[in-house]
Amino acid sequence: MHKLPVTVITGFLGAGKTTLIRNLLLNNQGRRIAVLVNEFGEVGIDGELLRSCGVCDEEETADSNILELANGCLCCTVQEEFLPTMQTLLQRREQIDCILIETSGLALPKPLVQAFRWPEIRTGATVDGVVTLVDAVAVAAGQFATDLDALEEQRQADDSLDHETPIEELFEDQLACADLVLLSKIDCLSQEDSDRVRRWLSTQVRSGVPIVPVTNGQLEPNVLLGFNAAVEDDLEQRPSHHDHEEEHDHDDAIAAVHLSLDSEWQPEALVERLQALQQSQTLYRVKGFLAVPGKSMRLVFQGVGPRFDWFYDRPWRSPAERRSQLVFIGEDLNAEALQAALNPVAAG
Repeated sequence: MHKLPVTVITGFLGAGKTTLIRNLLLNNQGRRIAVLVNEFGEVGIDGELLRSCGVCDEEETADSNILELANGCLCCTVQEEFLPTMQTLLQRREQIDCILIETSGLALPKPLVQAFRWPEIRTGATVDGVVTLVDAVAVAAGQFATDLDALEEQRQADDSLDHETPIEELFEDQLACADLVLLSKIDCLSQEDSDRVRRWLSTQVRSGVPIVPVTNGQLEPNVLLGFNAAVEDDLEQRPSHHDHEEEHDHDDAIAAVHLSLDSEWQPEALVERLQALQQSQTLYRVKGFLAVPGKSMRLVFQGVGPRFDWFYDRPWRSPAERRSQLVFIGEDLNAEALQAALNPVAAG
């Protein structure tokens, strides 16, 4: 019986993992793909973005965390249920051609790959390859992510680790485990800066690992899939700063707050309000959907550190669905303060 190939997509917050997977679902070339999303928060914003890719009219199944997509794909929300979710997918192996796992922005790839050595998974699935997304604009500026301070604080919140440069080590671990490195936002750089970033990255990855530019997550599927690397059997060749550390959980100070907003919002007005909130709240990421006055389309809104962007993805399906929702990820967030700051304000 063949093993299902699994591709692990890793990278810091805001590097473009969800956009990449969403475009792959749109251009799956007949592949039946299962996507596992490691959600952080009460509302599955990333999962909903994948399900709303335009060809995926979702239909609930008996498994509450697994949704059937109209194009033959599946979308799964995974929090603390990785093993049972994988076991469920393996029971449906004849309906699946490959699996993608989108890790959280702080994930170390190696522990996840090690899980594929578990007897319950090993006989049915193999890690075909690890793909690491890198924010080219951040690297060109001498950083690893757009908001390096936020990532630094996020890593420091894990009291089981004691590193002088934890962000650097996490970045190095993601690169060391990669079979493919994708440079996102490369179109925002000059040719000179682009060449400089690629030269530097080539010194940080294992010999022979391709470094490929990607714009807006658009990539030929054959570039992303089919490495046949059996990564779980090759971990000794992928050194990590954390090889000798025990498994750990993230500190409880890192939390997610979900808000349903009473008002419709212009995105520019929301950005102003969030920038003011950043003075008193440690916000790492904001993501969600907005109802915009006078617009019939749903607006996808996301922010990492000081940078915010948005786009319209589809019409609202019904008046009842037309509701602004945001998930805030940060440290020691004050849900009441967020609620008070956003809900009483009329649309901009």
